[in-house]
Amino acid sequence: MKWPVGFEPHNSPVYVRNEIEIAAPPERIWRWLTRVARWPEWYPHSYAIEFVTGKPPDLALGTEFRWSTFGFSSISRVIIFEPPYELAWDARGVLYAFHGWLIVPEENGKSRVVTEVCHNGIVPTLSWWALRMVVHAAHQTWLECLKQAAEGGEPP
Repeated sequence: MKWPVGFEPHNSPVYVRNEIEIAAPPERIWRWLTRVARWPEWYPHSYAIEFVTGKPPDLALGTEFRWSTFGFSSISRVIIFEPPYELAWDARGVLYAFHGWLIVPEENGKSRVVTEVCHNGIVPTLSWWALRMVVHAAHQTWLECLKQAAEGGEPP
């Protein structure tokens, strides 16, 4: 992962890493992941997605979007966009975050998807122990939902 300065895992109170194997090629997983306007259809913890810049429904380098998860709103900007293998955005709101995704091709058309996030700010500093558990569980759900969607075929 290409960490921005200040968001390296050793510099953040909250760092979480999840991964999963998906029986789909990277290109299909990429299309599900970058079609942000459709996240609420397959990932239950995302809602109220609005594009600030860019062209819906897909992400691109520099796209800014406002979205909510677990009752918190933030504005994110895509800062890494290397199709179909690496995607990352920042988040600014109650906390500051860097959220990255790696899609690694494997044998037989499968892919390994790794998601990593670092949270900075007063909230992560004060509640790092609880936030780590919540984020890990939420990102595991995100990966499992992505797996189900991508293994089911192409996004609409």
